Order: sequence, then structure tokens, then C-alpha cells
Amino acid sequence: MRRARPLAIITLAVAAATVLAGCVGSSTLPQAPSGSSDQNATINVGSIYEPQNLDNTAGGGQGVTEALNGNVYEALYKLGDDGKVTPLLAASDKHSDDGLTYTFTLQKGVTFHSGQPLTAADVKYSIEKVLGPDSQSARKSDLAVISKVAAPDDSTVVVTLSKPSISLIYNLSYVWVIQRDAKNLKTTEDGTGPYTVSGWKQGSSLTLTRFDKYWGTPAANKQVVYHYYKDATAENNALLSGQLDIVTGEQSPDALSQFENNPQYKVNNGSSTTKLLLAFNDKKAPFDKTAVRVAITRAIDRQALLKSIWGDYGTVTGSMVPPTDPWYEDLSGVYPFDQAKAKQELTAAGYPNGFSFTLDTPNYDPHPQAAAFIKQQLSKIGVEVKINIITPDEWYTKIYQNHDFAATMQEHVNDRDVVWYGNPDFYWGYDNPAVTALINKSEQAGTADEQTADLKQANEIIVRDAASDWLYLYPQIVVASTSLSGYPINGLNSQFYVYNIKKQG
Repeated sequence: MRRARPLAIITLAVAAATVLAGCVGSSTLPQAPSGSSDQNATINVGSIYEPQNLDNTAGGGQGVTEALNGNVYEALYKLGDDGKVTPLLAASDKHSDDGLTYTFTLQKGVTFHSGQPLTAADVKYSIEKVLGPDSQSARKSDLAVISKVAAPDDSTVVVTLSKPSISLIYNLSYVWVIQRDAKNLKTTEDGTGPYTVSGWKQGSSLTLTRFDKYWGTPAANKQVVYHYYKDATAENNALLSGQLDIVTGEQSPDALSQFENNPQYKVNNGSSTTKLLLAFNDKKAPFDKTAVRVAITRAIDRQALLKSIWGDYGTVTGSMVPPTDPWYEDLSGVYPFDQAKAKQELTAAGYPNGFSFTLDTPNYDPHPQAAAFIKQQLSKIGVEVKINIITPDEWYTKIYQNHDFAATMQEHVNDRDVVWYGNPDFYWGYDNPAVTALINKSEQAGTADEQTADLKQANEIIVRDAASDWLYLYPQIVVASTSLSGYPINGLNSQFYVYNIKKQG
């Protein structure tokens, strides 16, 4: 989910991105232009996702992941732009034969921005922070399998599980390692990454400055400034006027032609994991009936919706699973667009004259536009949609915390998040014991192939149940000046590593 989202194998089978005319589609970082790069350059980055605070366990939203993950804070493991998980602050790991005990040895010589050395006690504190009662981390439930964290010495962390978890290493890539005595983490930071936060003008910009005592390879630039915009037009104008060097994710496809036909810019079409959902409250009438959810799904022309917003970009997948997940299948044909059949299904479900419901809709693009499209489509089968525009904060409280809704729209940005349909207490209330059993079984699988088979089966059931309507998968379009190289182009979990970006001197 974006903005208000409660931040949602070891290798991922990354699908090759479609190559569009004038676009680059791969996980390979853009090559350096001819000429030397400026190691003291400032990289100006445009984004519409400002952090709501700087703590990713306190509802910081997509913006805090985009700016701070991997740049300011690091984890034991790193999820790369190519979809692979590799060791970062963990120098090595081993696990017991029963899969219940993991022992991690930490990298040597790592220093926090405060000057304190990294110790196992900091890692213990950071994991327990994610699992704490006030944590809003999207991976909190996934990591609940951890029953104990110990730090027997400064360089060793021992994690004990209540049951085997094939995804533990992957899930630990979400756990930022924070200095255990750090305070005021909503407005300040104390990480181990290649940058420090040197300034935050809320509502305007966030500045990262190269950390000279970084334990790894120094950042390729001296400073990165994230500039925040309320709309895509202002952001694009700033890029065209030279105020920005790069835009993390293009939100105005109609504006792409001005960059595609301009030799000063490169348009990169990468792989996204962001899904736009029409999420039903599956515990609340009329959406507690599978037949009703199926009818609504059939009544919405998802391909037409996608085209109305993104033109020729993006994909209709028909499920929560993006192509970058190993268990991906194209399920867009399970309930194809058919309003006549949708009307018949509504009648069979006991609603021959339709019904009305309120659609709680976030107030930022593309939600209002998509909600208006849905309202128009559903009116043709006798369903009246009342659109209620709400802020991200209202969405989090009303929908995510209190489950006080009939249907809502939201973006889910993470990969591997189909597993949330195995949790009956998640905000959409989907409860199918067979799915929950398969998802639990997949997590205790002995091999990645077994895990993939279980999750494919679970996802097929979820789609047949029309647990939600997965409207489309966003494209990931990064637009940059041709003077830049080394920037990421895929949209895995909204992260945006900036430390490899070089600017031609």
C-alpha cells in the first residue's frame, strides 16, 4: 500500500520487463555515460511519497522505505533491485537441523552514525522492536514465528523459532538495524548505512549526506536530496527544468512523450510489485458472499481501467502475485469482464435489483479516478457506489485498524504479500481455512519448490473466491537525466537505493 500502507527464496525469479520503444526494461543498472563522474555531486530526486515519519515501525509509509531503506538503515540481509537476497550486516549464518535455531555472525568494523559500534545487542533490540506491541511493520506477523532472540556475545545473534520458517532470511531483510539507545526515531535516525539524514524540511525535502565512516563501499555521490511534490505535473516540470535529476516512479503516463523524445532523458520501464486493489470487507454483507464478490469482479473492465490511467503501461494479472514472485500465474482470465453474467450472478446471490455500498477511497492519485471508473461500471449492473474520499491517516485508522468499511481501494507494494490472505484478522477479513493451512504449510516447506507449489495452490483458491479484485499491476517507470547512471529501475517494495548513482562531471 502507498502512503498509508502498514509496511508489506532467497532468490526471486525476476520476470524480464517488457521492452517498450524508447524504454529500458531489465534489472541491470543503467550504464555510466562517457566521461568521469563527480564524486561530490548532489543528486536531486523527485518523489510524491514523503515519509510521514522516519520510523518504519511507526507508520512512516512508502516514503520512509524509499528514502531510508539501504541508504540510511541496513539489515542483516539486503533485497537487491534484481530480486536477490544477499548478506549485508550478517557476515555468515547457520541453522540447526530442525530449522528452529539460526545463528548469525556480524560483520566487523561497522559503526552507527552516532559513532557507536554495531553489536549483537543492537540487532536483538531491532528485531524485538519490529515484534513489539506498538509496531506497525508489515512483516511483524511474518516474524512472529521468532520466539527468542539472544546476543551471547557482541558479534553473535541467536534467533530461536517456534516452528520452521523458510522465509526467515528474506523477512529479516525488512528489519532495520538501529542503535539500541537511539531516541526520537520519528524525526531522527541512527543507522549504519552509507548516508546520514542531514536535513528534513517536512512538506518539502529530505537530505541525505555521505557518511565518511561507512564500513562498506562509500557512496558514489556526496549528497542526495529527495524533493517531494503533491502532484506528478509539478514533479515533471521540475525534471524538465533541471531542478531534478531523476524521478523515482513516473505517475503521469500522458507526460512520458516529452521525455521519450528528448535525448537529455532516459525512460526506464522496470518490474513493479505494486498492486491496485479493490478490497472488499469479506466479513461484511453483501461482500461476505463469494458470488457477490465474483459479480463485482466480472463487472469491472480492468483492462479498460488500466488503459484509462496508464495507457499502454502496466499489467492486469488477476491476483495479488506479481510476476517477480516464484509462484506467479496469470489468473486474469478466471473472471473475465462480462457485465451480463455479473448481473445474473447478482440475481442468483439474492440481489436482483442490485445494492449500494460506500467505497472508501484515498485522496491521492490514481484512487479518485479509479473509484469514479468503478462507480460508472457498477451502475450498469444496478450497484450504486458512494465514493468517500479519505486521507491516508483516516484510511489507516478506519480501514486497517478498525475494519470499519464495506469496500476500499489501496495499493500494496510488497512482493510475497499474498500470504496476508492466510490471516483471517487482516483488514479485509478473508477467511478460508484451506488457504490458511496451505500458507502455513508453505512456510514450513523443506524446499523452495515445495513452497512455490503450496502458494500457487493457495493463490488459485484466493482468486476463485474473489477475495479482492486485483485491478492491475503498476508499471515502474523511472525517468532520469542521461547524465546519471547506477540508479535502480525496479520497484521491489518501494525501495530506491541511491548510493550507486553517478553523475557525469
